[in-house]
Amino acid sequence: MISRRHFLKTGGLAVTLAGCVPKILGQTGSASSATLENMVSGVKPLGPEDYEARLEKARRLMAEFKIDALFLTGGADLVYFTSVSWWTSERPFGALVNRQGRTVWVCPAFEKERAKELIPAGQEVRVWEEHESPYKLIGGAMDDLGVRAGRLGISPSTNAFIVFGIKQDVPGLELVPGAIITEACRGTKTAKEIAYMDLANKITKLAYREGFNKLREGMSQRDLSGLISAAHQKMGVSGSGGPQFGLGTAFPHGSRVPRPLRDGDVIVVDGGCGVEGFRSDVTRTIVFGESSDKQRKIWDIVKKAQTAALKAARPGAGCEDVDAAARNVVEDAGYGPGYKYFVHRLGHGIGLEGHEYPYLVKGNKLKLELGMTFSNEPGIYIYGDFGVRTEDCMVVTENGGRILGGMEAVSIEQPFAET
Repeated sequence: MISRRHFLKTGGLAVTLAGCVPKILGQTGSASSATLENMVSGVKPLGPEDYEARLEKARRLMAEFKIDALFLTGGADLVYFTSVSWWTSERPFGALVNRQGRTVWVCPAFEKERAKELIPAGQEVRVWEEHESPYKLIGGAMDDLGVRAGRLGISPSTNAFIVFGIKQDVPGLELVPGAIITEACRGTKTAKEIAYMDLANKITKLAYREGFNKLREGMSQRDLSGLISAAHQKMGVSGSGGPQFGLGTAFPHGSRVPRPLRDGDVIVVDGGCGVEGFRSDVTRTIVFGESSDKQRKIWDIVKKAQTAALKAARPGAGCEDVDAAARNVVEDAGYGPGYKYFVHRLGHGIGLEGHEYPYLVKGNKLKLELGMTFSNEPGIYIYGDFGVRTEDCMVVTENGGRILGGMEAVSIEQPFAET
């Protein structure tokens, strides 16, 4: 586990939708349930300077931990450091990022021209034919960097066969976990990245509101999901919301049993979208028709737990402390102990991936840093009856967590504050 000192400070990142977001993203349109419009047409993408800043931070961390190079294969880590999106397959492809700043690419020969469309100009691409070893190319690149017997970090998503291939074909090279670099870089977000997430979360909340305004008795979960997806599309993104009705809401990740919507049903919707690759994750719980005393009581406990976690999410607090702040509220209200009703951790990191390091869970003593982003999603689940979960993404600021995208839940009858 990486201690607090291994994260580099990002400075004040208390971005607000009314402040830095329009400046960073460009002017975006507003949206209402009556008229939804494109919200991302003015978004400014990341530039070369953003990727260079990420690589420079990675190089500083490599120097600190005495790692000579970092091998990145297809996935979020590769996108984060290089902007190159590539799939994973049985043919190794990736980038060798190193302390000398000479990124070297390893690529199947027949994919070279395709790869060159994506790889930044001026970076070296080394190719291997189908009968050749890609791992020897990695060894050769390490040779040329003067670190053949050095330490090579392996990104966490790298397939095991690649690790074993390097060990077999490049003897003497020490392989070490690369997460100490990738997670330390991706665990905190820049102001621009937080602005993307602010917008993504707002869009998802507006899409849910649009769907909730069109609820009708007898509709299917698929019907509501389709409305939410269509609303996301109107705002210029691909997004979704997975609804559960009635008894299905007691399953944290949903039941496979289809349930038409009936009067008095609890509705739980969980989903999100992405803006420039940065994700939202939002859950709302409402009732179709009039809510019962029990439904309102459970909802209020969950909201109180979310608020407690938000206040606890300050720099220097342990990840487990934020989980405990929410869990204590639920247990004190009689819905414990432990995971009996609040059956999962409080939250997960979020950024380029919907679920990523670090996690708000008991036993994780990692200290929070400015700019870390998490889901904050306490819940109470009563099988055979219903479940309630309220989820917003939050960013750690000096004053505690700040909800991304605003529009926090007010009550079971009012799932969104006014925009």
